[in-house]
Amino acid sequence: MSTSRILFTRLLRQVIPYRWQFAIALLGMILTAATEPALPALLKPMLDQSFVHKDPTWKNFVPIALVGLFLIRGVTNFISKYAMNWVGNRVVMDLRNRMFERMINLPSSFFDDHPSGNTISRLTNDVGQVMNAATGVVTNLVTDTFIVIGLLAWLFWLNWKLTSITLIAAPFISIILTLYNRKMRVISRNLQQSAGDLTSVIGESIACHKIIKIFGGQELEADRFANVSNRLRHMNMKYSAAVAANVPLIQLVAAIAIAVIVSMAIDQTAKDETTVGGFVSFITAMIMLLAPLKRLSDTSETLQRGLAASESVFDLIDSPAETDEGTLNLGRATGKLVFHNVGFAYSHSTKPALKNLSFTIEPGETVALVGSSGSGKTTIANLVPRFLHPSHGRIFLDGHPLETLKLDALRKNIAFVSQEVLLFNDTVANNIAYGPLRHASKDQIESAARAAYAAAFIEALPKGYDTLIGENGARLSGGQRQRIAIARAILKDAPVLVLDEATSALDTESERYVQDALDALMKDRTTLVIAHRLSTVEKADRIIVLSEGQIIETGSHHALLERDGIYARLVRMQHSDSPFLAL
Repeated sequence: MSTSRILFTRLLRQVIPYRWQFAIALLGMILTAATEPALPALLKPMLDQSFVHKDPTWKNFVPIALVGLFLIRGVTNFISKYAMNWVGNRVVMDLRNRMFERMINLPSSFFDDHPSGNTISRLTNDVGQVMNAATGVVTNLVTDTFIVIGLLAWLFWLNWKLTSITLIAAPFISIILTLYNRKMRVISRNLQQSAGDLTSVIGESIACHKIIKIFGGQELEADRFANVSNRLRHMNMKYSAAVAANVPLIQLVAAIAIAVIVSMAIDQTAKDETTVGGFVSFITAMIMLLAPLKRLSDTSETLQRGLAASESVFDLIDSPAETDEGTLNLGRATGKLVFHNVGFAYSHSTKPALKNLSFTIEPGETVALVGSSGSGKTTIANLVPRFLHPSHGRIFLDGHPLETLKLDALRKNIAFVSQEVLLFNDTVANNIAYGPLRHASKDQIESAARAAYAAAFIEALPKGYDTLIGENGARLSGGQRQRIAIARAILKDAPVLVLDEATSALDTESERYVQDALDALMKDRTTLVIAHRLSTVEKADRIIVLSEGQIIETGSHHALLERDGIYARLVRMQHSDSPFLAL
């Protein structure tokens, strides 16, 4: 079974939930197609009986029949198009929903390996191309196929000798379409890739607009956009050239066949082998046959574009979701975390990020991770909620290996505050009470905001907690965004807390307020802290110093200072106001 047939069959399976609406559309198409051969069929008696034999009955009947014919055609055409578009839009909505549901359940590695612009393009552009395959192609295939069958049947009934000539052209047209389809699939696939690249460049430029301005990257980004845009133009021109070349070739073959037929028909008329009405009806049917044949040849182009898009759509839908083989539905954990001989390596790197790491965090204990950039701190933070999976070794929560826990059960026990503040284009209240927390009361939301020292600035906003904060909190300062993220963690009230440089975006005054809130939050919770600033590290029960994925030193702040090792040297660097990027 060819790839095209598999894809098209899979697309048609999406129609099964709407089979009755689809059946109505198909019935409308068949009835519409049935009216097409009726027009040349009316011409024969109209000319022979009305004009040649002057029959008054046909003189009155033909006009009424023409009006009735087009009335039926108009009604059935409307029903078929409306029903087919209804089905097509439902199918596209279903596919888009399935794509989005799969996307938000994909592992973190997928987003590391795939530019966001290409993924967005799949959800917007590619699924729209599928819409054309789901509606326009089916409509043309059904309607025009029945029109061609009806017109050919009428032509054979009128004059089988002349009609047989048309069959000679069929193999040549079939060869042209086969070669064309192969070419169009490759071009369509490359075209969609280029469109995704363009979306990616636009998205990056919007997200990094401040960097572009401050580092003078306008010319660089303009050139990059122009190059991607030119590649897209080039692919569009290849696409247009292929489309433009296909139709004339098919029409040339058809024109040669028609020329032979017309010549023979004129010869038959001269020998009185056919009537005037029969000749006009035959020629009219032949001319009418060209339009559906052209649409069927154009359908191939739309179909190949739609099938190329459906490859992209189904590729996302079929992408494996996050691995969740856990069976244990853990309740509220006590919070004991154990790393046993844990190693990890990123797929794009030959150097391991973590090497045989082993340590234990007791319930309620606060452990800070310290080390230079690339030492493995953030990797550890991402292993706890299973954003990443160890290459070897195991991590335990309350004595249970993390992989044996259901993902939702594990993550219900973890609150995560990252250095990269992530907020939604929604109200302040909905950003604090996110997900299952959406049902939290107003008092609970306000209490969490007060604990994060965010209540004062929130209440000063135009609509308070109902204020829309813009994309990723664009209408708030960095410190305000961070405090809302911390309020979200406070409201979750999870027994395990991961703070990945949670105070890095705060000024000194805001940090003092938030640190007080974090101190209260960390009480009686297992807390894993990654921090640049010593305010959190100093109060940690234990500090683990990392270097190249290995533990170099372990101890409290004062014990490590007395040891006068790497940690003590880093502390002196920070206190001497030297650039300090290690903590």
